[in-house]
Amino acid sequence: MCGIVGAVARREATPILIEGLRRLEYRGYDSAGLCVENDGALQRVRRVGKVGALVAAVADMRPGGTVGIAHTRWATHGEPSEANAHPHIARQTVAVVHNGIIENHNELKQRQERAGYRFTSATDTEVVAHEIHHYLSDGASLFDAVKHTTAALRGAYALGVISSAHRGEIIAARQGCPLVIGVGNPGDEGGPQGDGGGHECFIASDPLALLPVTRRFIYLEDGDIARLKLDGLYIEDNQSKPAEREVSVSTVKPDAVTKGAYRHFMYKEIHEQPAALAEMLESRVTEDRLLEQCFGPRAAAIFNRAAQARIIACGTSYHAGLVARNWFEGVARVPCRVEVASEFRYRHPVADENTLIIAVSQSGETADTLAAVKGAREMGFGPALGIINAPESSLARECDLTLLTRAGPEIGVASTKAFTTQLSALLFVAVALGRRAGLSRAREAEIVRQLRALPRHCEAVLQLDGVVKKLSPRFATRQHALFLGRGVQYPVAMEGALKMKELSYIHAEAYPAGELKHGPLALVDNEMPVIAVAPKDDLLEKLKSNLQEVRARGGELFVFADADTGLESADGCAVVKLPLKLHQLAPHVAPIIYTIPLQLLAYHVAVIRG
Repeated sequence: MCGIVGAVARREATPILIEGLRRLEYRGYDSAGLCVENDGALQRVRRVGKVGALVAAVADMRPGGTVGIAHTRWATHGEPSEANAHPHIARQTVAVVHNGIIENHNELKQRQERAGYRFTSATDTEVVAHEIHHYLSDGASLFDAVKHTTAALRGAYALGVISSAHRGEIIAARQGCPLVIGVGNPGDEGGPQGDGGGHECFIASDPLALLPVTRRFIYLEDGDIARLKLDGLYIEDNQSKPAEREVSVSTVKPDAVTKGAYRHFMYKEIHEQPAALAEMLESRVTEDRLLEQCFGPRAAAIFNRAAQARIIACGTSYHAGLVARNWFEGVARVPCRVEVASEFRYRHPVADENTLIIAVSQSGETADTLAAVKGAREMGFGPALGIINAPESSLARECDLTLLTRAGPEIGVASTKAFTTQLSALLFVAVALGRRAGLSRAREAEIVRQLRALPRHCEAVLQLDGVVKKLSPRFATRQHALFLGRGVQYPVAMEGALKMKELSYIHAEAYPAGELKHGPLALVDNEMPVIAVAPKDDLLEKLKSNLQEVRARGGELFVFADADTGLESADGCAVVKLPLKLHQLAPHVAPIIYTIPLQLLAYHVAVIRG
């Protein structure tokens, strides 16, 4: 979750770096720092805590210079401390910021210590700075020193490097971690690569950080190394050949990353879901039909050969895949397996060239998902379809087909609108594959009708915000919670538990309700709230029996139910009725709708708990 910003400017770099870090605060971090090159000297400021602490330190120390790099760190090696904060400097000559993990840092450190280098941090990043310094001492240019260094690294990295001995330039490199170059407009703040026009250039781990200074971006690919200078931009690919990368113009407005009237980004994004879903559907469906062209010109040929599907994802996206498996098998009658990307990479699955790989990732930069897609190709699986929110991402380039979720920027780390738009996209895929497996026109038309009504239904469910907020104080002192669902709603319960964990720090687990009697029921008492989703479907009566088991053991129930399930609030049981009869209006998209009140619950509980 670390963030990188860098600038080669015609003006003071520090304000640009600070504003970039502010725009990356959503990623989560424990320390922040910056370093600028000024008249052949490196000036570094680092602080533990928020960017505001760094701003105060910068005001006191006033580092000046037109070239600099900055970073927000989330600790992976070494505790949060000023010594472990980035940038890291080697012998007052080289400064480095780094996202990712250097897997062979221990062996590099041992060799460097034997060569006389002294370490001042517990991070894996410091070996990068010393390694670059080693090559500079042998007479290499800064570009070549970084190039030699990256050849020695194992793991994932995005790097920004400056040197007091090579003034006026930043070297950037990436492998497995996103890194973007911002280029200004000719005659304005910057220019395109290699134009020699004296234009500013920038780097960032997320283009959102650079929107105040440019809207033109180059997305580096794995193995790329770039040199940024005022007199031009030069990029080499992983074969050490000059590379021309396309300049993309961002359509994101700078104010898209502000909270507006909302207290937190996540709260704003929960309420943006109706609009995001409407955007997802725009120009992709008619009144009663999916427009398959939305997958791209090769879609028909790829779908025609797909006898089964394998969904690969992590975290929230994995839960979306688990919901979609019910659609693929129950609606489209297509065999489907769902894989945790970080586990799939290290298994030895039996490959089938007629299996469509479906990779789901909000950012398109999830390292495990990217590696799994590449591994699946090497194993002999069929083509890959990416369901992604970022059109210029690494995953988009890796896949044969892409379907963009069009969710817009998602600043809240706990994903909300990305999840619901991913679900809609996966239902699209189920329909497309189902056409080839006997899905009738009438059933497709019904699914499309429900999708078209989805934004309106989500708006209605958001009206429960106040009701959910009133329930949330009952969780304030709890340390554990249990989420229950049956059938297609079980993955929704899993997502609800994940949101509760990552936002409120309450330990929460999800179970299929039918599994209660196989162990989890032993944990239920009056200190263990149980949250259940209860649509009026074929499993409702069985779920009611499971809820009775909870009440018999003194467990406190919170049930989100269809309007006509017959469930009513009572002592020890709070029933929140959705203002819809989903079994009549929208049974296929019910999992998407039921996700929203669980998001609201996790948010309001987190706010109460601070």
